[in-house]
Amino acid sequence: MSRPRTRLLVSVSTPAEALLAAEAGADLIDAKDPSAGPLGALTPETVTGIVSAVRANASFADRLVTAVIGDHRDADAALVAADRIAATGVDMVKVGLYPELDRPALVAALGRRLAGRTRLVAVLLADHGLDLSLVVRIADAGFAGVMIDTMGKGDGLLTITGLDTLAGFIGHARSHGLMTGLAGSLKVADIDRLVPLGPDLIGFRGGLCEGGDRTRPLDPERVRAAAAGLGALVATAASTGAAATSRHAAE
Repeated sequence: MSRPRTRLLVSVSTPAEALLAAEAGADLIDAKDPSAGPLGALTPETVTGIVSAVRANASFADRLVTAVIGDHRDADAALVAADRIAATGVDMVKVGLYPELDRPALVAALGRRLAGRTRLVAVLLADHGLDLSLVVRIADAGFAGVMIDTMGKGDGLLTITGLDTLAGFIGHARSHGLMTGLAGSLKVADIDRLVPLGPDLIGFRGGLCEGGDRTRPLDPERVRAAAAGLGALVATAASTGAAATSRHAAE
């Protein structure tokens, strides 16, 4: 069975940015406040506005809306925030698993509380090393997916973590039935290196903003370039795979 194509996730901070990102080719619209930390949350009212704006446009019927719950280093606060974001009606709720937290306990609590109501996505922060033993716990708790991101928004994911480690993470998560994603100060040029690893999602913010500054507005031309680059690589991979299948069938 062929793997799902890699899709483009773009973080937005307003309903207007959400529509811009969707129009420019983003597959997933990710509600996030870039001025409030690496996984800073927007207010539930703003997230609801983003959901409404995207779903009101029939052209974007296939787009998914995701949202982060905020940079919470306290488990009780994270649970409350996750409840609030889930109530906005987003398709996926993203939760950062910070090292300060009792991450196995939080994952289990989130699963009990929300896995039956929304699709949960755990976000592992690569800056202090990746604890891949959490992947099994995330799957067992009923999460839909797991992503890697970065706390620092300077050098980027590919400076912190090698391609072999990322490939191992993707394979491990997929073997447990989880959707996978990669993010963390990525640039359009990074797409060439990441798509061959086979993630389900590649996430962007700063690399698609004016001047490369994540707190500035999205640049629609950069979003289009990312969507086009990703689409071309996915199409090439698909055609290569189809050709290989045909050769094997003929042998």
